[in-house]
Amino acid sequence: MKIQASEIIKSLSQKLGFIACGISVARKLVEEEENLKEWLSSGYHGKMVYMENHFEKRLDPTLLVPGAKSVVSFLYNYFPDKIQNTNAPKIAKYAYGEDYHTVIKDKLYQLVNELEATTGKIEGRIFVDSAPVMERQWAALSGLGWIGKNSLLLRKSEGSFFFIATLICNLELEADSPTTDHCGTCTACIDACPTQAIVADGVIDASKCISYLTIELKTETPDEFIGKTENWIFGCDICQDVCPWNRFGSPHLEPRFSPISDWEGWNAEKWENLTEIEFKNAFGKSPLTRAGFEKIKSSLAFSKK
Repeated sequence: MKIQASEIIKSLSQKLGFIACGISVARKLVEEEENLKEWLSSGYHGKMVYMENHFEKRLDPTLLVPGAKSVVSFLYNYFPDKIQNTNAPKIAKYAYGEDYHTVIKDKLYQLVNELEATTGKIEGRIFVDSAPVMERQWAALSGLGWIGKNSLLLRKSEGSFFFIATLICNLELEADSPTTDHCGTCTACIDACPTQAIVADGVIDASKCISYLTIELKTETPDEFIGKTENWIFGCDICQDVCPWNRFGSPHLEPRFSPISDWEGWNAEKWENLTEIEFKNAFGKSPLTRAGFEKIKSSLAFSKK
């Protein structure tokens, strides 16, 4: 039953468009405890106070799902077939289309429903970047890739332009094995980061990361970053764009990740004159709503300093 259920999950994930699926035994990530403590004590989380909460739950999935026996990790490609207007302020590729939280959760709820037709009722929870779950660490443990120097999960065949989703459940499944690190001596991501946010292999000072500055930071961007945000107004792809493994990526096949219909018309002038109503109409279902209209306009103004 353990092997059969594992095979069914992987088959369903493929049918639903996930590029990979891996399984780990649910347990406390004791090997990550000191790393997390050090990261927080160093203040690398900036003003993301919520990162200090639920410390034990971040490490132990059985505290999130009592009776959990397995952690299932899923990857979903978001690399676009068309890049936004090069004359426009930049937004991260993952935000081109509909909010990934909604898209991927819809797919995982469908997967669980179909799985339960075979296994019976499952006790578990679905997570898509929405709770204290160490998604990258679990994905790496299940052999889906390795954590690169830019702290992102990397795969030889796809690079890193994919979302990670997690199912923590009470099914006892056949666990997969970790893979090996293939970053070698490459430092492309470290060298390219304009704010020097990558402070050590796999360690990010989020308070310096452009993604943090343009999304998570609710106050004004500090003047020390003037001239360093390189026209990014929502997120940042620099460390991924320069990663050699991303040359193997291919465009996603998800219609809901397609950009707004007149994407090419969104030039610098269009963004400059953007009204709040236009923003809501164009990006109401987009991840850009996490930052909101005022933050987007603030980041736009800062990028011109």
